[in-house]
Amino acid sequence: MRLTALLLTTALLAPPALADTAAVERVEVGNRVSENLPEVPAELVERLDRYQNTRGASFSGWLPDGSVLVGTRFGETNQVHRVAAPLGMREQLTFYREPLSAVTPAPGKNGFVFGKDVGGSEFWQLFWFDIDTREVTMLTDGGRSQNTRPLFSHDGAQLAWASTARNGTDYDLWVRDMATGQSRIVLQEGGMWTAMDFSPDGKRLLVMKYVSINEAYPGEVDLATGKLELFPVEGGKAAFSAFRYAPDGRSVYYVSDEQREFLTLRHHDPEDGAPTLISGHIPWNVTDLDIASDGKTLAYAANEDGISKLHVLALPGHRELVLPGLPIGVIGNLAFSPDGRQLAVTLNSATSPSDVYVIDLAAAAPKMTRWTGSEVGGLDASRFRAPELVRFATFDEVDGKPRTIPAFYYRPEGDGPFPVVVSIHGGPESQALPTFNPTTQFLLEELKVAVLVPNVRGSAGYGKTYLQLDNGLLRKDSVKDIGALLDWIATRPELDAGRVGVMGGSYGGYMVLASMVDYNDRIRAGIDIVGISDFGTFLENTEDYRRDLRRAEYGDERIPEIKAFHDRIAPLNNAHRITSPLFVAQGYNDPRVPWTEAEQIVKAVRGNGGEVWYLMFMDEGHGFRKKTNSDYFGAAAILFWQKHLLAE
Repeated sequence: MRLTALLLTTALLAPPALADTAAVERVEVGNRVSENLPEVPAELVERLDRYQNTRGASFSGWLPDGSVLVGTRFGETNQVHRVAAPLGMREQLTFYREPLSAVTPAPGKNGFVFGKDVGGSEFWQLFWFDIDTREVTMLTDGGRSQNTRPLFSHDGAQLAWASTARNGTDYDLWVRDMATGQSRIVLQEGGMWTAMDFSPDGKRLLVMKYVSINEAYPGEVDLATGKLELFPVEGGKAAFSAFRYAPDGRSVYYVSDEQREFLTLRHHDPEDGAPTLISGHIPWNVTDLDIASDGKTLAYAANEDGISKLHVLALPGHRELVLPGLPIGVIGNLAFSPDGRQLAVTLNSATSPSDVYVIDLAAAAPKMTRWTGSEVGGLDASRFRAPELVRFATFDEVDGKPRTIPAFYYRPEGDGPFPVVVSIHGGPESQALPTFNPTTQFLLEELKVAVLVPNVRGSAGYGKTYLQLDNGLLRKDSVKDIGALLDWIATRPELDAGRVGVMGGSYGGYMVLASMVDYNDRIRAGIDIVGISDFGTFLENTEDYRRDLRRAEYGDERIPEIKAFHDRIAPLNNAHRITSPLFVAQGYNDPRVPWTEAEQIVKAVRGNGGEVWYLMFMDEGHGFRKKTNSDYFGAAAILFWQKHLLAE
């Protein structure tokens, strides 16, 4: 049995103590295991409490009566709530110890599907929640399969989803008849497939095979015969995201970067020849798409340098409608109401948690109404600070000029010089966005620490060329971008280049470790959260269904040249160069970056005489989703910065 599988099937057993660490006391409190962590002072917990009790709400879908479902937390985890009117009471519908995912209402029916795993394992099972009876029915196998991306037909009669139930590796597409309860595999091709949209008559299904963030293949399945027709891709290889039938049921709207740098919204009618570029005038990625059920309007959002811009078009002519001004921020979860007269969005900004807004498109002058008002822990929200978008020169050039790297710069009030925390996103094919982060606001307001959030090469949002600049043997170039950021910090009189810390999760955790290896004399301390310490052991032990997806980004370790490169750049193999204090935090049930990645780097750094704090939660996976755990980690992290970053 593979190591990861063994770990996940024995998740209730305590992990073994780290080898050769007899001198380090091991503390177990409930599901929390720690080594070398000091007790968190009560005064710090009290100072943090209001920040940790901020709360957001995200839109999950419309119900037939015009009320909305939102995800929010009133206890330990995010659960489903119903809101019947603007700023109305949030009626909690689900009450689980585990957070829910993929909440999807059924069109025309008073119920929804949701996903739930156990302890962060990500073996999500799908459940049907009947709002009238409050009964819950499991729809999937209940075993060690991952079931994702639920999608209802337009009449709510059928449910499609992707599942690894057949062999634990490939994502087959299943369809369930909601009336009879009969489920069947409709696509079994191998690889990672997603159901994108049912045709209006429910007889066909748009599908997508995902290979990497740079490569996907669209197609259509005839649900009666199971026949798959793949559509041509301009240039042979491209990235795709949204993929929807037009109201006519014949043509399609989709988002791709075929022959372009950015993900562009397109419309293709087979009878009219070449596709029409809908967002071709916008040199940024389209991130969200929805089409009203009455076929009269289409909405999409574009990510313009980290800020969302919303567009609504009248169909079929694609005339852009005038919208009310939205607050500056990041938009997600677009969805028209069942009658097509309203559009709901989730809006988040650096100074405000997520909330749900609804735009009334039927009014003579479209207006926007706020439907949820999330709490900010009793804090004075006017003191929250938004970042400045800066760009710093890095080591290479573009068209004869230095390449610049974008970063969000959060500066405390005052003159400085301020200590600095560099926060590096994961993915690596993600993008740091100016969204609300209570820990960042605490660092700014309470500790006077500046925060820099870079989008190093390999980040999404800046075109496909930029996205691929760190692939394979170019991996360390993104670490060089952190070196360039350290150079930039040294030019800023308000920043203290002698007190710089780095933190990041998942791939960002690798970046923390790699930066501490390469710039050990310039980084005071680092926090690695569920991070990769060796690409070789990571690829060996990550779950089967993820391995090929990660090889597409990091390189195939079965190729000798790639293996040698992975060995050479592994922080684990260079742990003797990590001389600054390190805090490693991990979830035991993590299927993506197994807890062994954390254990081995802790052992190696500590074995070289380095100071390491180690924290593991037995009931978490790839990150900390339970409030008690998240709060404890947050307090421990602040204590770590106080001891190792703020000291003169």
